[in-house]
Amino acid sequence: MNTKFDPIYVAFIHHDGSRRYVLAPDRDNLQVGDELLIRLRTGLNAPIQKIFFRTCPDGEQLLAQMEKEPASDESACQWWSTHFRISMPVTNYRFLLFTEDGTWWFNGSGSHRHNPTDTEDFKILAGYTSPAWVRESVFYQIFPDRFADGDPASNVRSGEYTYHGQTSIARSWGEPQSGWPEAMVEFYGGDLQGIEQQLDYLSDLGVNALYLNPIFTALSNHRYDVIDYYNVDPHLGGNLALMNLRRATEKHGMRIIVDIVPNHCGWEHEWFKSAQRDPSAPTAGYFTFHRHPDEYECWLGVQSLPKLNYRNRQLREVIYSSADSVFRHWLKEPYLLDGWRVDVANMLARHGKDQVEREVWEGIRQAVKEENPHAYLLGENFFDGSSQLQGDQLDATMNYAGFTKPVVYWLNKFYISQHSEPHQVESAAPWPTEALVASWQASRATIPWTIACQQFNLLDSHDTARIFNRVAEKPARLRLAVALLLTYVGVPCIYYGDEVGMRGGDSHAARDCMIWDYTLWDEDLRTFFKTLIQLRRKTPALIEGGFQVLLVEEDALAYLRDTEQSRIILVGNRSNQDRPAGNLLVAHGAVPNGLVFKEIFSGQTSVVRNGYLPLPPVAPGAQVWLAQQQD
Repeated sequence: MNTKFDPIYVAFIHHDGSRRYVLAPDRDNLQVGDELLIRLRTGLNAPIQKIFFRTCPDGEQLLAQMEKEPASDESACQWWSTHFRISMPVTNYRFLLFTEDGTWWFNGSGSHRHNPTDTEDFKILAGYTSPAWVRESVFYQIFPDRFADGDPASNVRSGEYTYHGQTSIARSWGEPQSGWPEAMVEFYGGDLQGIEQQLDYLSDLGVNALYLNPIFTALSNHRYDVIDYYNVDPHLGGNLALMNLRRATEKHGMRIIVDIVPNHCGWEHEWFKSAQRDPSAPTAGYFTFHRHPDEYECWLGVQSLPKLNYRNRQLREVIYSSADSVFRHWLKEPYLLDGWRVDVANMLARHGKDQVEREVWEGIRQAVKEENPHAYLLGENFFDGSSQLQGDQLDATMNYAGFTKPVVYWLNKFYISQHSEPHQVESAAPWPTEALVASWQASRATIPWTIACQQFNLLDSHDTARIFNRVAEKPARLRLAVALLLTYVGVPCIYYGDEVGMRGGDSHAARDCMIWDYTLWDEDLRTFFKTLIQLRRKTPALIEGGFQVLLVEEDALAYLRDTEQSRIILVGNRSNQDRPAGNLLVAHGAVPNGLVFKEIFSGQTSVVRNGYLPLPPVAPGAQVWLAQQQD
């Protein structure tokens, strides 16, 4: 990241892995042996003497001098390029610039005087098939029991069963939830039929991909305590309902991914019950007993969630490697799921001295991609998931660390949370805009650009408070958060009901029933969502464009998303006051003079002059400027 002490020309140096900078005939299916054109952008009059492209084929450093591309009188920047032939599955690269005032390295984390390590180099993947449909998607997350009740006959009945000492409770739609532990076994009747019946609503909103929390048979309403991996819960409509939903979503042009829980199962699963009854049972090795039958390894000490033991080869066969394993089964006819969201992916196959996660994840990936090369393999991870995002394991993580948390810190306050005490530690000091930008850059710098474009960005989920509450219930900050979600690098996901203004101060309240009383909706907010969703889905700059920060101020930032023919500039203001009118420097983004931008909400236009885009006052919230097509 550039600092205020760097020469001004350093801010003009730019490269990312997007199509303006890495040119190839088939960017989504690069192979060893393919030739690429690598490009770097600098300012027109920068005091640069020469630039080298630095790689490490087979571990040995190699420098290739880059050539200046011809610049016309209308050029807004100087391009440098070199041809490069891929020789390895993963290629790290960075740039070495010789200037009048010394040398600079440029890598994924920015410009540096010091010699950087390879960790934050740009990366090219060969032999990696990108699920290209994901980049064109806007996801919508649904907690099935709380979205819509399509078939009341399948609802859980009060007193139907007892679990954890609690008797199941049937609630009327929208009735307040109970406290813990009753809340675990109260049901509102949401099901897959209800989702199918609301597909027109979802299409009207503009989303084209669904992420469903667990749907397989379980005894709690969250269903992370699965007791049957091979059957959709009858209270959600069973397997037939999933088949019908799949057919209906195809007609609406929608994809579906579903939550899977391979780290643990429910203690009522027959695998575990058999293992408890008989230590020599075939499934006893699926678990780790410290003292049979009641002391065993479980997820974060929760006894109802016994942890699965991936040292056991038979378990691996059942979960992912055999022909009809769990991971494979639901990707086949007649269900044809488009991918998986894997629960607690950061913890899978990890237990003390037994850290077998790499071989297990590589096996899962192989199984999933054999069934569907374009399936989306997404993992839950609240922390740094970069080790799993190098092309050989996950396609993406839920980007809490690289997007969600930095945005919430910036718009409200910094916090650190954990399951044990202290649950949360907070800071009252405002989080700097520089920290937001640096956090974003650090997360992108450690993974290939292809993966960054697939990262699953979200503002909230079933595991957090609702975004309205997370931004201190300030409507302008809510809109700014939504604008960031739908314009930042990666794939946006909207949590059900956020678009109509649902509230929820913790993860429990965030699972309230979807509001279907239209008179209670925030229609202006829903229109705001729809406008940005439409923009996200139709604008090449937001689907596959590069990313460059243009402005960092105490309470404001601006960034550019761009392709050769498409440009978007977002200007965000988190303060409670208008940012005064003024000129936004865009020359370092290679935005040409004379280009006309139109703000998508107000309809105002502005023309780039002398490297600046004149901006009107920016009210609290966001402005989104779309470049108009030039003749």
